[in-house]
Amino acid sequence: MKTMSTSPNTQTETDGRCVTPLGAVARGLLAGAVGTAAMDTLLFTRYKRGGGEEAFSSWEFSEGLSSWDDAPAPAQVGRRIVEGLFARKLPPERAALVNNVTHWMFGVFGAAPYGILAGSLRSPRIGYGLPFGVGVWAGGYVILPAAKLYQPIWKYDGKTLAKDLSAHLLYGLTTAAAFQLLSGSRRETS
Repeated sequence: MKTMSTSPNTQTETDGRCVTPLGAVARGLLAGAVGTAAMDTLLFTRYKRGGGEEAFSSWEFSEGLSSWDDAPAPAQVGRRIVEGLFARKLPPERAALVNNVTHWMFGVFGAAPYGILAGSLRSPRIGYGLPFGVGVWAGGYVILPAAKLYQPIWKYDGKTLAKDLSAHLLYGLTTAAAFQLLSGSRRETS
């Protein structure tokens, strides 16, 4: 018979092992890295199918990006954060680095709240990654237009939104699956 521990550091029990809040956060961070890698793999596959010629490492590390004018949203967000915090202008040759670091930091650290929530549930399921992915996707269409980095969501066509949503659903599901594997859970996954 399983019993719940009464320790104040214990959130929930998974197959006889307790998940602490710190453990849930750590698993969330690792799961977020796996989810980000899965999302990038999908995006790179789409890039190649669309005629892209760069190798994965060149694409992943934004080689050739040397201007803030051409930089995508992650680079612009990272630039604003660094310049706002340190009151120091970043040179254009840092655009590629800032793009990659911001993208990965968001993917990894964005999964920490998922880890806390999933770690506190008696029976987290991989399917919970779907609303997580939708939430991350929708959040981007609220925050980035407010920051003047995206257009309002209604200005994008359905195909663009669907492709972006599907990538975020993959991120959410993969993050949830990785979290469950890292938690050592053998519970039902749907």
